[in-house]
Amino acid sequence: MISAKQIVNLQDRETRALHHAAAEAAQAQPESDWLEAVRRQHRANFELWHIEDEARAPGATDSELAGVKRRVDSTNQRRNDLAEQLDHGLLAWLEPSGLPNGAAELNSESPGLMIDRLSILALKIYHTREEAERADAPQGHAERNLERLAILEEQRADLAGCLDDLWRETLAGTRRFKLYRQLKMYNDPSLNPAIYRQPAR
Repeated sequence: MISAKQIVNLQDRETRALHHAAAEAAQAQPESDWLEAVRRQHRANFELWHIEDEARAPGATDSELAGVKRRVDSTNQRRNDLAEQLDHGLLAWLEPSGLPNGAAELNSESPGLMIDRLSILALKIYHTREEAERADAPQGHAERNLERLAILEEQRADLAGCLDDLWRETLAGTRRFKLYRQLKMYNDPSLNPAIYRQPAR
């Protein structure tokens, strides 16, 4: 079910398509429902990345920044919910086989969280490559970003290998993972004191 190579290729393909041809991104159908879930999660990270860029625009007004902050919160909530859904789907798929093995060693990070990290790395790699190829960049900019790109590529290769290892060991019954709920509090009016302590108007 999990192939890190498939996931990385999908995230890279989706990143390029979303930046250059939205129609192409919409038409390229993943090979399975599982990969469609991976794509939705990556799209949430793509949206979050670009919303956060808006927050750093030097000329943004206070009102615009407040709107961006609200969009960041809601998009980040969706991103986390989708990562949890990836783990939920994997655990449901494993359950009929009696996996994960409850006696196996517990992995500290779930596949969904690793896929989320791969998604962010795909975006960093895309934008770092873009900077390395920028025609109007100052002297030394390309070299600096090529160095950063090599580091990011190595980190992604390492993480992809760890994801494949975790899945292989889970299927073998020698390692297990759990669904780790993020349980965000800031969007819940009953849990955020800044909301529930606000006087009624």
